[in-house]
Amino acid sequence: MNPLNLKGICRRLAMARFMGFWLLTAPLLLSNAPALAEWVAVEKDYLLPGLQTLYVDQDAIRREGNLVTMLQLTDFKWMLGNPRGPTRFLSTMTHKQFDCVGKRLRLLAFTEFSRGMGTGIPTSGYVDKGNWLSVEPDSINQALWEVACGRK
Repeated sequence: MNPLNLKGICRRLAMARFMGFWLLTAPLLLSNAPALAEWVAVEKDYLLPGLQTLYVDQDAIRREGNLVTMLQLTDFKWMLGNPRGPTRFLSTMTHKQFDCVGKRLRLLAFTEFSRGMGTGIPTSGYVDKGNWLSVEPDSINQALWEVACGRK
């Protein structure tokens, strides 16, 4: 075999390996997928840490007057779903809006994920954006309201 031909084949294989690596890696780096968010755990005694972990993306908190929007990720320790049917999800992501003065909230969007930490197959749900709810004491929404509105 001609040594020049072998050198060309090796060069093409190295280039193919390099391009394959970037074709697989570039979408992950350029994506703004939920899994790449800076999730910070919300720690409260009443949140039942053995069952689920509640996270917020502090970089995604947006304030506009008395209204604050934020992303919440709930990571479950086991799959949830219909007990008579197939299991559905290991994590959920919700986009919520809080009224800091009125101590109320509304759900803007939510997605269930088949795997933990907002990964796997996503399934979006129906949301009635006009429905405001009171923030109940010692609830997940109370913990989130404290983060969003900066109160204890």
